[in-house]
Amino acid sequence: MPLHETSGPVDPASLLHAPEQFLIFYSSRDEEGKLWCPDCRDVERLIRDEFDKDSGPTGLIVYVGQKPEWKTPSNRFRGDPWKIHSIPTIIKKHEGKELGRLVEAEIEAKLPAFIGRPAA
Repeated sequence: MPLHETSGPVDPASLLHAPEQFLIFYSSRDEEGKLWCPDCRDVERLIRDEFDKDSGPTGLIVYVGQKPEWKTPSNRFRGDPWKIHSIPTIIKKHEGKELGRLVEAEIEAKLPAFIGRPAA
């Protein structure tokens, strides 16, 4: 299934009821269209490849803001309901409840199993 992306600011609580099974929290893109966070750039292709497969799950990319916005303790994604403290973060959810998450380096090592695909 293809990945979807949020456009513009989003209320974190509204994501509880998003139809996608996974939420992918990334840095926002810079003026050149690149994710400003190097860890996000490192896993971007892997995530896209896994989710774009015909049998892939549904995912929603959520941009947490530019670096100064993300680094503030009051960033809207740092609080309830998601409590994101590091990016990239992938959250698996069902019926408005978090079932699990992968953060930063865990993504590369554990993504296939996390989304229900056998490791290659």
